[in-house]
Amino acid sequence: MRNLYISVVLLQLIGTCLCQYPRPCANSEGLRTKECCPVWDGDGSACGAMSGRGFCTEVEVSEEPHGPQYPHSGIDDRERWPLAFFNRTCHCAGNYGGYNCGECRFGYWGSNCAEYRESVRRNILTMSPAEQQKFISYLNLAKNTINRDYVISTATRAEMGENGENPMFSDINSYDLFVWMHYYVSRDAFLGGPGNVWRDIDFAHESAAFLPWHRVYLLHWENEIRKLTGDFNFTIPYWDWRDAQTCEVCTDALMGGRSPLNPNLISPASVFSSWKVICTDPEEYNSREALCNATGEGPLLRNPGNHDRNRVPRLPTTADVDFTVGLSEYESGSMDRFANRSFRNVVEGFASPTSGMAVPGQSTMHNALHVFMNGSMSSVQGSANDPIFLLHHAFIDSIFERWLRTHQPLRTHYPRSNAPIGHNDGFEYAYLLDPGQRFVQEYLTPYLEQAQQIWQWLLGAGILGALIAAILAAVLIVARRKWKRNQRRKRVPSFGERQPLLQSSSEEGSSSYQTTL
Repeated sequence: MRNLYISVVLLQLIGTCLCQYPRPCANSEGLRTKECCPVWDGDGSACGAMSGRGFCTEVEVSEEPHGPQYPHSGIDDRERWPLAFFNRTCHCAGNYGGYNCGECRFGYWGSNCAEYRESVRRNILTMSPAEQQKFISYLNLAKNTINRDYVISTATRAEMGENGENPMFSDINSYDLFVWMHYYVSRDAFLGGPGNVWRDIDFAHESAAFLPWHRVYLLHWENEIRKLTGDFNFTIPYWDWRDAQTCEVCTDALMGGRSPLNPNLISPASVFSSWKVICTDPEEYNSREALCNATGEGPLLRNPGNHDRNRVPRLPTTADVDFTVGLSEYESGSMDRFANRSFRNVVEGFASPTSGMAVPGQSTMHNALHVFMNGSMSSVQGSANDPIFLLHHAFIDSIFERWLRTHQPLRTHYPRSNAPIGHNDGFEYAYLLDPGQRFVQEYLTPYLEQAQQIWQWLLGAGILGALIAAILAAVLIVARRKWKRNQRRKRVPSFGERQPLLQSSSEEGSSSYQTTL
């Protein structure tokens, strides 16, 4: 349970910044009052207060200084998130969660959110064809279904008017909602005027929040799929790419093979060939000083293996992962992409998985897979367009979990101040589902999948073994008693008085010990 606690702590550190907007708050009234405390339909009160599920409260943000990588203040909506939009939100009590406290926190279920359940992510290559196709069908359903709970912003807060008189939000499908969030969290900061941007800013990459941010991101992704499909056992599978020589999941039966007509496109036999990507042209948005509005921008691109070999000579190996997990420090030095012997920096891929030292110009571990895919996956802001992103990050999350279980770090391992903006302990870069809540982490165990797959065999073998042992023990007891009776008959004469047989304390004890044994 200690490892579970540590996972919870690292989720608490960054507040969780996912940047999506609850539909009930995305209007002039919400922007004018700066309050996002929607009513829970279960009792008709804001945040389910009448049922004790939560209450509307002021948002608290960290006042600790961030690092020098971002020298500006007051120019970006993401600074001191979510105060540019809302300063009062729902704070959920107990195991309740969601933007109106109408759902359960991660890992909890039931009408009162009192049932705890562990979720296991599985290796997609060992799933049955039917299970693989169900996963793909869920992705396609999400891509073609407008999300009922959340919308995206298509303009900055300033463009929406001082009192919110010009709200600019847009519907979006459930898959692209998460593509847009990944874009928004990593986009450049607008400094004023077309093309005038600050590039050295990223609230989910290149520093301490990389792993916990993506963990929460995947958990919310799973939660939305569960709500959409009604399959509350759903988890995102992972691709174990250790020692891979090719893209093993790039087949028409899985994530789409290569098109025979164009090596940069997905095979027409795959449903993904018809998908349109969004948020893949940051230079265009910067030149117009505009946010991505989720308009389709063309087909999904992928050309695995035809990448820059100088940047990524090979895919990560088992030895690389083992070395990375062995690093004891979560973060170090400058706490950015130049940090040495930092577990986070090595697993993210800015440092060597053989020495732990930063390697500018090289992409290792996590980054190596993105570059290897040589298409939509290779752009940070648009990488989530490719569904392989989910398989990849589910495996990165399993490495994170393995590190947590190995080192059981204290909270002090995570930087409280002076990390790049958005990465300090307690930074409330919230996704507005519940900016003030503290999360309970699902206990993700992809590395235990093999044990899960054979537990029925182990149980059966154990029961069979116990039965055989019991039968042998009974046979031995009967044989021993029969032998003793025969021996006694030989010693007792056939005439005269028979003395009662004395029960040997040693024999009685042996029987008891045997039973105990």
